[in-house]
Amino acid sequence: MTSLDKAIIASYEHQGKRFELYVDPDAAYAYIEKKKPDLKNILVAEEVYSDAKKGERAKSSDVEKVFGTADIMKILETVLKNGEVQLTTEQRKKKVEEKRKRVVSILLKEAIDPRTKAPHTQVRIENAMEQTRIHIDPFKDAREQMEEVVKALRPVLPMKFEKINIAVKVPAAYAQRVYGTLKNYGIQKEEWTKGGDLVVVVKIFAGMQGEFYDKLNKQTNGEVETKIVPG
Repeated sequence: MTSLDKAIIASYEHQGKRFELYVDPDAAYAYIEKKKPDLKNILVAEEVYSDAKKGERAKSSDVEKVFGTADIMKILETVLKNGEVQLTTEQRKKKVEEKRKRVVSILLKEAIDPRTKAPHTQVRIENAMEQTRIHIDPFKDAREQMEEVVKALRPVLPMKFEKINIAVKVPAAYAQRVYGTLKNYGIQKEEWTKGGDLVVVVKIFAGMQGEFYDKLNKQTNGEVETKIVPG
């Protein structure tokens, strides 16, 4: 467990009252992100404060009224699930960078340039994000931020999100090996020929074509047949 000087504050406001706890930064976020199953070694000081930095303890009557208990572990659970937890500077930078990479990954796979019908490059996306100074929320799921990100990027990076249907024919020798990959992308139609060849139609984002073709070619030694077909 970390020392008090390295702890961060987890806070919860309810009924006009503020409650704060000192918690271990790594353990607290491991629990919030469901990487840690229990509340052990999260609490640094077994006190509920109204202002932790000033050392002002919350009134026991207020604690009982808001939390319905004086059990510090149950209070901790409520605060972590429903309150706010500070981030250290290092944690914030790390989480922002993780979310930024996830946002870029989504755009690479799902967005295309409507002028060329081709996916944008990673460098182009990252430069556009830098130019528009997009704010990435370290607490918010990357997928939930996409609407705001796309709105901010479109003036400098035209984007279109389009799905296409691709017919795929896999020779019998590779059919079983490739089937799982095709299923993960989303099979719309499926047929097995008398000779054991697998013929399917999958629907994917247009920006994922390169990745899709690369995987199939590697798994079939380039013997797969593909064709874009009407929806």
